[in-house]
Amino acid sequence: MAETHPAAPETPGREVHRLKADSVGLVGVVFMAVATAAPITAMTGNLPIAVGFGNGTGAPAGYLFATLVLTVFSVGYVAMARRITAAGAFYGYISHGLGRIAGMASGMLAVLAYIVFEASIVGVFSYFARTTVADQLGLDLPWIVYAAAMLLVTAVLSYFDINLTARALGVMLIAEIAVLFAVATAVLLHGGGPDGIPLEPVHPANAFGGASAGLGLFFAFWSWVGFESTAMYGEESRDPKRVIPRATIVSVVGVGLFYIYVSWMTIAGNGLKGSVDVSSGSSPLDLFFHPAHAYIGAWAVDAFQWLLITGSFACGMAFHQCAARYLYAIGREGFLHPALGRTHARHGSPYLASFVQSVIATALVGAFWLTGQDPYVHLYTLLAILGTMAILIVQTLCSFAVVGYFRKNHPEDRHWFRTLTAPLLGGIGMMAVVGLLVVNLDTAAGTAAGSLFFQAIPWIVGLVFFGGLGLGLYLRARRPERYEIIGRIVLEDAAERTDDDVKEAPAHA
Repeated sequence: MAETHPAAPETPGREVHRLKADSVGLVGVVFMAVATAAPITAMTGNLPIAVGFGNGTGAPAGYLFATLVLTVFSVGYVAMARRITAAGAFYGYISHGLGRIAGMASGMLAVLAYIVFEASIVGVFSYFARTTVADQLGLDLPWIVYAAAMLLVTAVLSYFDINLTARALGVMLIAEIAVLFAVATAVLLHGGGPDGIPLEPVHPANAFGGASAGLGLFFAFWSWVGFESTAMYGEESRDPKRVIPRATIVSVVGVGLFYIYVSWMTIAGNGLKGSVDVSSGSSPLDLFFHPAHAYIGAWAVDAFQWLLITGSFACGMAFHQCAARYLYAIGREGFLHPALGRTHARHGSPYLASFVQSVIATALVGAFWLTGQDPYVHLYTLLAILGTMAILIVQTLCSFAVVGYFRKNHPEDRHWFRTLTAPLLGGIGMMAVVGLLVVNLDTAAGTAAGSLFFQAIPWIVGLVFFGGLGLGLYLRARRPERYEIIGRIVLEDAAERTDDDVKEAPAHA
């Protein structure tokens, strides 16, 4: 039988299925989190827009600014992770910090975000796969063929132990990081391009320059979406009270330094003026292909194209795991459908929630295909904007939840910076990012901005959020026994940590 654990005190007599413990360590959790950020997809998809239409050659400084803001945000996030371990990270954190009603609304928004992120990434994967196979092998297949293949492989891998996915993602992630690092380092070793190694791109003030600094900064922050998924694997990780905080900081800072280095050297390789010209032209990917060809060779461009495929696949797989765990976390509390909270008897995976996520992702992809939409322009862009708007709102609420949680609990852990100043600054910073998204929504959507779906995005986010608030209020008034378990995951590993638990955490990672 699937492993179950007794209920926490809030839900006497209740038993739930448990995710397989000790399935993944620090490196595995980092791989999962960084895969959702998808470095190669983030760089090739976001950097050309930032350079061509945003903060110009100050884009690396924009990544520096984003690194600082997200590191501050992570301080509070990590403080919560040391106390609460839950598969539905934001859902549990906000429920404890801002109350069950806000937690339910945030949980529904997070579910929406991660559900659509997988379908979005299927779109960009299909685009890269079709163009690369056609260019290099001369085989031109409809994009839906590649989309169906990705959906199928993702569904199969997600049925098994999370460790299998972590290993597969690790291989793909190392490959994509290696090629980006190789191109950047080749530029550095050659002394840069036409302008040498200019310092202007990393000067902090230049993060706020260019044609549209707001657009550039938004795309910088967009490049990190998914790093917060570290907390979702707490129940499956070894020693979550140590692994999750470390994995979060490593992911944020490590990804940030990598983005700064790669974007800086990419601009250096093309030259300052050349970078802007290429990024705003008809072939923005040449921003990477030109230095790869010039400083390594033609084979590097071919390898780069294939790694765009594997990198986007890894990203989609990681988002699938996130969505499945949110559905599982809500399902095992009896919301949506209790069957979502079941785990596989042998693999300990949330296999039913994973199956439901596969069905939803397939339906979304199929709807865009049947209506003749483009996999990149429409499927990828529109669903990415929808998911990003939803998750940024949840991240903002999570920052304030940290303040609320430690104000009411654990006076021994209260700290002027970790549990007050940092989360407040992080929340204000995330609010600013939401503002950047709203202001630059049309530009971010590009040619898809005229579509009906684009116009509906704010309404979809609002409907889900206020629907969650309404559900929370209804449960409080009509179903108080159900209301009491909102965000209170009923497993020992997911319940609130006592002070003794934190002090007695084992030393291994």
